[in-house]
Amino acid sequence: MKKNLKIYLASPRGFCAGVKRAIEIVEKSLEKYGKPVYVRHEIVHNKQVVETLKKKGAIFVEELADIKDNSRPVIFSAHGVPKSVPEEANLKKLSFVDATCPLVSKVHRESEQLYKKGYDIILIGHDKHPEVIGTMGQLPKGSIKLVETIKDVEVLDIKDFSKPVAYITQTTLSIDDTAEIIKKLKEKFPDIKQPIKEDICYATTNRQMAVKKIAPKCDMFFVIGSRNSSNSVRLVEVAKKAGCEKSMLMHSEEKLPIEELINSETIGISSGASAPDTLVQSLINNLKKDRDVSLEEVIVAEEKVIFKLPKELN
Repeated sequence: MKKNLKIYLASPRGFCAGVKRAIEIVEKSLEKYGKPVYVRHEIVHNKQVVETLKKKGAIFVEELADIKDNSRPVIFSAHGVPKSVPEEANLKKLSFVDATCPLVSKVHRESEQLYKKGYDIILIGHDKHPEVIGTMGQLPKGSIKLVETIKDVEVLDIKDFSKPVAYITQTTLSIDDTAEIIKKLKEKFPDIKQPIKEDICYATTNRQMAVKKIAPKCDMFFVIGSRNSSNSVRLVEVAKKAGCEKSMLMHSEEKLPIEELINSETIGISSGASAPDTLVQSLINNLKKDRDVSLEEVIVAEEKVIFKLPKELN
């Protein structure tokens, strides 16, 4: 007889509106322009999504210089790009479609407005993440200072800031970690200007809230997502902080930890904003092979956000 296993399924999970829009942009571009279309950088951070789009006729490149046929269109990923990228595309006479998530574009506009108003800008984010590279690349080099941790804030020298100070953030950060960094920034710069509306996106916030609610009840917690997906990695950290020490990222090569699962009675499952729900179903089906599974979906928010496609694809 199979042993019982209770699964708490986090909701919302998986694709957010920005990711859905980015994937649809690639698919619609293939329909409109035919094969192949180029995509600069992974459209979203998920191996399965990238492989599926490759089969449909998308060619993924890291830089515009890697494009073999300049008569074909290129799509910029959901993470956003530095201003130098569309400028380079124009020089090469490449036609392009920008799939930057509108919530990332909001942070880009915010940084430009702050710069025009004469602020020194601090960006809270992860070094070398494509979104951070894109945001910092909206302004002249050196205009934005990046901080990743509280320690980075501590070593900031107030004398280096001659103008009023403002901060912006990457959209996929841990809400709690970011709150601690913001608190430290406010201690150092009491008059620091904050975004009118939170930069961390609604989808990141909702997924973290759902994980927080479930994790304390679980022996193990699984987050389905890629290793280079910032929001997926943050969900694992959130689950651990919320009380489930045995929380792990299930990326494409990761095998189920059978030994540890034998002793588990309750597990939680969520997925990053770029992970397809088929991967969640596949994990549940795998667990059903050895266990008598009962499922409970824990819903913390309903997401009704839809982002319009770029005008050239409408």
